[in-house]
Amino acid sequence: MLEKIRKMVEIPLEKEKIQVVDVYFENENGVSNLYIIIDKKPYVDIDTCVLATNIINPILDKADLIEESYVLNVCSKGGEE
Repeated sequence: MLEKIRKMVEIPLEKEKIQVVDVYFENENGVSNLYIIIDKKPYVDIDTCVLATNIINPILDKADLIEESYVLNVCSKGGEE
C-alpha cells in the first residue's frame, strides 16, 4: 500500500519540484498516522508543506487505499549534518 501511495503522489509533486523521500504508516498512542516526507531545493518551508498537502489529499481521498481513519503528516526530511 505504501509503495502504491508513493507512486501516486510522486509525479504530481515533482511538477512542483518536490521530491518524496519516504512514506510510512505508524500508530502513535492509538492514532494512525500516514507520513509523507518531502524535500525541495533549497529547503522545505511551511508553504511547501501546505502545497504538497493540497496536492496529496485529493489523490488519497480518490484512491481510498486506507480503510481506517488516519492523520496525514506531510513534513520535511529535516536538516543534514
